[in-house]
Amino acid sequence: MKNVAIVLLSLLFLTTVCNAQKQPYTPGEKVKYQIRYGPVNAGVATLHIREKEWKNKTVWHASISGNTTGVADALYKVRDTYESYIDPATDLPLFSIRNISEGRYRKYNEVSFDHVTRSDSAILMSDLSGKHIAPKGILDILSCFYWFRKYELANGDTLNKGDTFTIMTWFADELYPIILRYKGVEYVKIKGGKVKCYCFNPVTEVGRLFKTNEDMSIWFTADENFLPVKIRFDIFVGSVYVEIQSYEGLAKPLKFN
Repeated sequence: MKNVAIVLLSLLFLTTVCNAQKQPYTPGEKVKYQIRYGPVNAGVATLHIREKEWKNKTVWHASISGNTTGVADALYKVRDTYESYIDPATDLPLFSIRNISEGRYRKYNEVSFDHVTRSDSAILMSDLSGKHIAPKGILDILSCFYWFRKYELANGDTLNKGDTFTIMTWFADELYPIILRYKGVEYVKIKGGKVKCYCFNPVTEVGRLFKTNEDMSIWFTADENFLPVKIRFDIFVGSVYVEIQSYEGLAKPLKFN
């Protein structure tokens, strides 16, 4: 089930250190994707971030939802949603929600993040598994995606092929390291033209879905938005594509080539 969730999430990715950077995204950014298996449209996904009040604090509420459509929906119905309440002052998560519905499988969990009480670590409280002590600066699976766009892709022009990035996240109630290898610059065709992109291979887990640890690729625009425009999963039964269909509220206009 964890691999299915990652496929719908597409997402996603990063590293640890950070300095002040330009803001590649702002509340109001909303991106819609088509999920395709070969020639068949298998689902849709929506990535959205907006400003919200949470516990008397202004936060940035990020969400990603994915669901199957058509034949795929009839065979294996998926309705997954992930949410992250992010402190805009630190870019760290304060609260996250994982709401999974895949076939007959159901999972709902809320996790709160305390980055202040302990100087050397973070305290996490999960509805399902209780209290955990995690590494300082821990991110959830969704906030880490925004973190990566802001703090790592800003240095994209200095990347070399083969550079590897690792970040520790909290996913499915356990520590989950995300590892990405930089593959280089490629051009991706989307609605409106071609865009220059940075391509990464997140390291995949060999097993039920993947044959090798390089069977997933993600393309981020090489402009000021660092927007994910395409994801490809090479799985045992073929290739799954997640491709951008529409977008709004970007920090900067996309640059076409």
